[in-house]
Amino acid sequence: MRDYADRPLPVEVERRILDAGRLSGNSQNRQNWRFLVVEDDELRTQVAEAVYAPANILGAAFVVAIAVFGKGPTSFDAGRAAQNMLLAAHNAGVGGCPNGVKDADEMAGLLRLEEGERPAILLSFGYPARPRDPESRSAEDWSARVNRKPLDELVRRL
Repeated sequence: MRDYADRPLPVEVERRILDAGRLSGNSQNRQNWRFLVVEDDELRTQVAEAVYAPANILGAAFVVAIAVFGKGPTSFDAGRAAQNMLLAAHNAGVGGCPNGVKDADEMAGLLRLEEGERPAILLSFGYPARPRDPESRSAEDWSARVNRKPLDELVRRL
């Protein structure tokens, strides 16, 4: 979801989203991440210019950057945390979108990351601009509507 309503998220919803990331699985339970909530308007504008889809950030009610550090599968772990956050948001009726970082060094400076930390991804969240009704179609209908390769092209059995 990339288009958000001009409506803030309740603090408890924000907390559930962040907690879902905290609780996600990660390598050896090291939790080599930090979640940075971007609240300052000027910083949000600067951060938006450093991702591939700035409108997602600018129109969002809640923006979270995931920074990683240390060794191991940190990008994979950040992805797991991000997916948990997106699912928790969806469960609360909130849409979300991952935003890729164009320039990691620039983003690290904007987020004032510490030595050894690097930005993994930014997540934007908000209530949908247009109401969504997941029950309006079957799972098969939703699957047919998305712009994805057929499963036959992606799966090879060995």
